[in-house]
Amino acid sequence: MGHPAPPAWYVISLRPLGAHGALRRAAQRHGAGLLALSPWRVRENDDARTRADLRAALAARKVLFTSPAAVAAARRLQALRAAPGQAWLAVGSGTAAALRRAGIGDVVAPARMDSEGLLALPELRHVEGESIGFVTAPDGRNLLAPTLEARGADLRRAEVYRREPLPLSPRSVRRLAALEAPACLLLSSGGALEQVLAQLPAGVSGTLKRSTAVAASARLADAARNAGFQRVVQAEGPRPAQMMNAAATAMAGRIR
Repeated sequence: MGHPAPPAWYVISLRPLGAHGALRRAAQRHGAGLLALSPWRVRENDDARTRADLRAALAARKVLFTSPAAVAAARRLQALRAAPGQAWLAVGSGTAAALRRAGIGDVVAPARMDSEGLLALPELRHVEGESIGFVTAPDGRNLLAPTLEARGADLRRAEVYRREPLPLSPRSVRRLAALEAPACLLLSSGGALEQVLAQLPAGVSGTLKRSTAVAASARLADAARNAGFQRVVQAEGPRPAQMMNAAATAMAGRIR
């Protein structure tokens, strides 16, 4: 029995270690292979201070989650329950879906799934003197916290998980260096891109930059261009299906 033919094209995922499954399945639906370059892993925090910070955040008038990982980490520390009159917000549809699965029925999320879209929501425009629980990771969503504090919010930050840097897998780096098929880099984190480029040898970094960057937001599209990518397209959002639809459109005509 012969080996299956290699994919006609690839996508490159920079998601944390062990978090490539949804993208891999979405890539398979488009006939693409996936090359994983994980620059970090997610570690959940479970200590007295984190638990106290989370209790304070969840008691705020408005509660904001910055990622599905934040929801998963928080619900392992305590049950998530909405109090009367409390507003729960998510940075995007994936985070909102995670909150609904955790038992929060009414979740507000922006159509534009990034920090700028979240900050434009009516619930966050006028927040002077209001308490806002901010459930996140260290350095998570750098734009949100200072902007909300500048608007006068009483921000209650709970850092329920952290990203631990990892050396890139030598096997993955070799696969990238030898890649001959067309490829798209799926970019949903500027920090992940910085970590990867800092570790890649110059020649392999050049190979990565010759791929098409599919960015989850306008801010990330700018980050890709600033990093030296010549072909950059913007997806409708960060969800795997949205990223893969944009990648497939970008690859049309380039796949044999």
